[in-house]
Amino acid sequence: IETGIVQGVDEEIVYVLTTTPWGSSPTGVAVTAIDTTNGARTDCSTTILSGSASVSGDEITLPTVKSLTENHIYRIEVKFTSGSNIFEPYFTVTAEL
Repeated sequence: IETGIVQGVDEEIVYVLTTTPWGSSPTGVAVTAIDTTNGARTDCSTTILSGSASVSGDEITLPTVKSLTENHIYRIEVKFTSGSNIFEPYFTVTAEL
């Protein structure tokens, strides 16, 4: 997963995760946003994620990421099941003006 993504505080972006490196036909998708600024681990999913995740083949379309706070760093975790395995890849987003 790409990490170190920079997103403007006024931007609203829908990210897509291709699960092929881990497995196919993902189910049980859960997306969590955690503010990790200054070493904190604050769940901010209800604040910065809008909508719900959807699956098409091996692609998970995440909820819209928006309403970010300048200079905050967010860890977006995508938990899903493929076969009998549970995976939770993540990526980071840094908010800027």
